[in-house]
Amino acid sequence: MKKKAFKAALPYTLPICVGFLFLGMSYGFLMRSMGFSFLYPMFMSMFIYAGSMEFVTANLLLSAFNPLSAFLLALMVNARHLFYGISMLDKYQNVGWKKFYLIYGMCDETFSVNCTTEVPEGVDKGWFMFFVTLLNQIYWVGGATAGALLGYVIHFNTKGLEFVMTALFVVMFVNQWEDTKDHVPALIGLIGSAVCLFIFGSDSFIVPAMIVIILCFLCRNKVQGRRKQKMELLQSGDEEAGEKKEEVQG
Repeated sequence: MKKKAFKAALPYTLPICVGFLFLGMSYGFLMRSMGFSFLYPMFMSMFIYAGSMEFVTANLLLSAFNPLSAFLLALMVNARHLFYGISMLDKYQNVGWKKFYLIYGMCDETFSVNCTTEVPEGVDKGWFMFFVTLLNQIYWVGGATAGALLGYVIHFNTKGLEFVMTALFVVMFVNQWEDTKDHVPALIGLIGSAVCLFIFGSDSFIVPAMIVIILCFLCRNKVQGRRKQKMELLQSGDEEAGEKKEEVQG
């Protein structure tokens, strides 16, 4: 069962592997250029496991000690995970002890795969999501550690390399667009994010955009639910009318 789930999960994580290795190595190079041992990026990528926050932490370690500011900054940078977690409540049901690691190991890319991918028939859902999460974390930790080790002997300018993750998200978005017929959720995400970016600016648009997107999804689900109820009522009404007609004819 585990082997089958691993084989099913691996192909979905390979595109993420490329992005994680490049960006993880750039993070390792950055930490090493700041004078940190390779142990710092290795353990930070293992236990913090929040890419953008790890880059921020590199600067926090060299700045004045201010735990409250660091806490608020971490909360703002990773606030989107609150919405990720809410949307995964149903997915993480009935997976046993794996649920704790799935919660800990959820990142943007892992969320994208586990949320949208239909688990192949005959594959255990819990183990599939577990291996997606584990493989992605291994890629990230491996990339960060390798970058820091190479930083001892290679001096490399990592400016602009973070665009690899942006390109990765674009590829994943295009693939999901082509695989689904219903493009309304994708359009809601694009339009909601664009509007919030215009209103709040690039530094603080993520949380408002997530709120707008979730509210739109809730409204859409309510509308769809009402339509479904109406259809069921119409169908039940047609069935009752048919039964009455049969009784009259009988």
